[in-house]
Amino acid sequence: MRLRLVAVLVLVVLSGCALPGNPGAFDTDRELGSVGDYSHDDVFDFDTSDGLTEAQLEAVKYRSMARIEVVRGLKYERDVDLEVMNRSEYRAQRAAGTENASAFRNEVWRSAFVVDGETDVNRAFDDLYGDSVQGYYVNDRIVIIADDTQNIRINRRTLVHELTHALQDQHFGIGRESETIDGLRAENGLLEGEAAYVPTRYDRRCGDDWQCLPDRHFSTASGEALAERPFNVGLFLSIYVPYAEGPTFVADLHDRGGWDAIDRAHANPPRSTTQLLHPDRYPDTEPVAVDIADRSSDEWQPITDRSGDGDSTDGEPKTETIGEATLFATLWANGVIERPLTEGASGYSQYNYSHPATEGWAGDSVRVYQHTNDSNRTGHVWRLSWESPGDATEFADAYRRLLTNRGADSVETAGDGIYRIPDGDPFAGAYRVSVTGETVEIVGAPTVDDLEGIHATKPAVNRSLEPAPALRPTVTRAQTAPASSTAATSIEAPPSTPRSPADG
Repeated sequence: MRLRLVAVLVLVVLSGCALPGNPGAFDTDRELGSVGDYSHDDVFDFDTSDGLTEAQLEAVKYRSMARIEVVRGLKYERDVDLEVMNRSEYRAQRAAGTENASAFRNEVWRSAFVVDGETDVNRAFDDLYGDSVQGYYVNDRIVIIADDTQNIRINRRTLVHELTHALQDQHFGIGRESETIDGLRAENGLLEGEAAYVPTRYDRRCGDDWQCLPDRHFSTASGEALAERPFNVGLFLSIYVPYAEGPTFVADLHDRGGWDAIDRAHANPPRSTTQLLHPDRYPDTEPVAVDIADRSSDEWQPITDRSGDGDSTDGEPKTETIGEATLFATLWANGVIERPLTEGASGYSQYNYSHPATEGWAGDSVRVYQHTNDSNRTGHVWRLSWESPGDATEFADAYRRLLTNRGADSVETAGDGIYRIPDGDPFAGAYRVSVTGETVEIVGAPTVDDLEGIHATKPAVNRSLEPAPALRPTVTRAQTAPASSTAATSIEAPPSTPRSPADG
């Protein structure tokens, strides 16, 4: 189980300094809603329009913790440090230890048409987080990224969000088990969803019940505005799904069984972003396992998990799962899905990640291949399982439109379903798309001739046969349950150091 840092993302640029914390154990026999010398109904007489002093910030923190206890019904067990950091310092901190991504990681994101072949994936994450993180929590420490460290102004929801992560960590832990893109996004959906749902319930008491700091609200960018942002939109949408769709998932859990249902979810997190996007599929409908037979020639070898950086070719083949939410991000960012992101969004979710081309997802697996004589030449086999042949066909059609949008031409002389994006394009290469029943198979290679070398159309003599598409386990879709029903879920979070908030 890996410990992960939990961050807040916004579509604005922020900045910050460091303040001393006061860690220590709290008396758990105390009254709920009373933390240290502060109570949930305290009224402060200081003016916050010109920023907060260190003493005022400490008072606001403890009062906020007391209020979160009232909203959530759980007590803090220990104190939490609070710091404010300058954005330039944060960017430098992230970049300081960043190494280039492995060939496996780069090819996976390239296969999804999210990060192109000319860009290192780790650098893309650094660029994105450097401008988008509003704050993060790790190891009993909250860091708020502020515009002016000499004149501290804190967004109320950001503070409550991160303090909620601290409460989660103290009661349930924030270490998560999944190692895949889709699994991490799904698990993070519970953590980020709850950390957004609690501030919403907190805000409802501001004014009539509680005196609150002004909320420096950051609006959500529309699809059109997002497309104009100077960062990788597809990568952002993949990372942002826990923040956008997690709150609706958590609200659904709360409607089913109150906070007890959310407590149970921490022990049994969602296993796919499909469960996050479609709460009625949680917890019964889990992703299917998708196998890929090795049909490569001697010139191509699968990258295995023997090496820490994922670039070994000695061991078990390494795989990745993209998932429904990132598939949506892929199609939207590449102009296949043209509707606004906010169309169909709920009162709790900022963006709607559901679309007919992706919502029939049942499971997927990506395997990366490396040329035996040139490690810089990589390709992939991507096998996707769908709930029905119609779902498989719909996604395949959408993927072909993506190829066309990227400038691909059909290579009729090479066989049906083969496309080539010309040299000079960041996604240049050959792609073979085939549909068999409920399965879509995509092979990507540097050239058309390499497609057969990476994954032959038919198994070679005396080689293992292609496994049958994995069957969806027999399950009963979750019905609307009474308030006492069992529910469970968890969320994805970034790496365990401040330089790497939630990526995959």
